[in-house]
Amino acid sequence: MGNGDRALAEETVVPIKADSDIVTARQQGRAFASLLGFSAMEATLVAAAISELARNIVLYAARGEIAVTAVDDGGGRRGVLLVARDKGPGIPDVRRATAGGYSTSSGLGLGLAGVRRLMDEFEIVSDVGIGTTVTAKKWKQ
Repeated sequence: MGNGDRALAEETVVPIKADSDIVTARQQGRAFASLLGFSAMEATLVAAAISELARNIVLYAARGEIAVTAVDDGGGRRGVLLVARDKGPGIPDVRRATAGGYSTSSGLGLGLAGVRRLMDEFEIVSDVGIGTTVTAKKWKQ
């Protein structure tokens, strides 16, 4: 993520432990994006990315959290920063896991490759046996 980015005071953190938390995180993320002035379509894209990240936490790590924070680039452009953290098994092959069409589950979700496509910026750090952190930003158009 860029060094010039400044996090604003607004933030919401949703603990993820069960399927019902996926719905909560998605709803909170959509509402958060709407409050920042995102269009309905942009807010839906943010919500879809949150849903995928939360689903991965439930499926692979059992528990974690998703933080949704307002950011600006220092030049007046506002956005939403998503940070999904877990202390799960980690991802042995991040490149493969973020390639389109790859899944270790039987789900039809978008997966990490879908999150990368939905968001404007995407970064993943994963250590086997320690956990995974996915950071993604969507800028208001």
